[in-house]
Amino acid sequence: MSLVINHNLMAQNATRNLSTAYGNLATSTRRLSSGLRISTAADDAAGLAVRELMRADIAALNQGVRNANDAISLIQTADGALGVIDEKLIRMKELAEQAATGTYTSDQRIIIDSEYQAMASEITRIANATDFNGIYLLNGNLSGSTHDGSAMASTGKLKVHFGTANDSAEDYYYIQIGCCTASALGFGGTGGSSGGRTFSQTRMDQIVAADVASYSGIYIGDTTLAAALASMTGEPAHWSTDFDSSQQVPRYTDMGGGDIYYAHDNSGVVWRFVGQMGAYLSETNLGSALTNGGSSSASSASSISTQALAQQALITVKNAIISKDKIRANLGAMQNRLENTITNLEIQAENLQAAESQISDVDVATEMTEFVRQQILTQAAVAMLSQANSLPRMALQLMG
Repeated sequence: MSLVINHNLMAQNATRNLSTAYGNLATSTRRLSSGLRISTAADDAAGLAVRELMRADIAALNQGVRNANDAISLIQTADGALGVIDEKLIRMKELAEQAATGTYTSDQRIIIDSEYQAMASEITRIANATDFNGIYLLNGNLSGSTHDGSAMASTGKLKVHFGTANDSAEDYYYIQIGCCTASALGFGGTGGSSGGRTFSQTRMDQIVAADVASYSGIYIGDTTLAAALASMTGEPAHWSTDFDSSQQVPRYTDMGGGDIYYAHDNSGVVWRFVGQMGAYLSETNLGSALTNGGSSSASSASSISTQALAQQALITVKNAIISKDKIRANLGAMQNRLENTITNLEIQAENLQAAESQISDVDVATEMTEFVRQQILTQAAVAMLSQANSLPRMALQLMG
């Protein structure tokens, strides 16, 4: 290499090496200070893409754990209320047993019945008042078999989502809670916004022809009662029966020219009289026989004011307890399932976090070794650049 003064090639070479070593030193410093091997896409473009997908899934899984815990809280709220309803039903069974014996007078049974009615009213109040975050749990809002995403206002089952996608077999399942009002459990009760009344199917079966003989054109979705009415003489004998697919209920038509009315099914247990000859069937025009069991031919599980009614109520309360226990059992099974789901989600998140760490996090020992190496190279490059800058001065000695 010639000795020249216009260009210092050794200094340029030292400068380039210094720049490389100093840049690598800066990268090591950034990695050690942040703890991340990948801070920018330039560090590892493919690794960055994988890491961000993993981070999104980890965040979703952690939120899924919180969602499942919220669902457990919802179930525990419903189960707690059902525990109180259980106490009321047990007391009602006790009162029915007391009134069923012959050692009490009618007046005394009426006194016993007053507490029985209060227990039934309290069951309905609890069912209508129990909610979690504004979502009512026991009034039938969650009893539907379909889901529309608005459980607070609809009658559809509630969707609990905890997975990272939207596959039904992996990422969510439903909570469905039956109606637990007194009428839904078989004790009758009022219903219908237009004056109609809701009765249990058992109660309707006990309505004899004489009680409704004057009501032609009545349409009821119960085959047992329909058969009893059809056997009567007069207008009801002209009925024909078919199935209304739009309403999903049996339909009874007065062949004598009357209007068509329906009986709607509510969770397979409670039936509602919709109308009769343009007027709603109500407590008033059906008479006291359907209200408090005053007629021996129209007994009601909603009352224990007579010995016969009390004896019948024993069966009704037993069936109500069984219905309630089925709901509680389903809720308990769902809670156990959610707890297992939470354990699985936490394991998934933990393993995914470990995988993300392997891709993203810096190996401190390895990076520290690289940092020291680049630091030495940088210091050596600085020293050699200083020497290279002084070499052209040697040409002056030849001129002297």
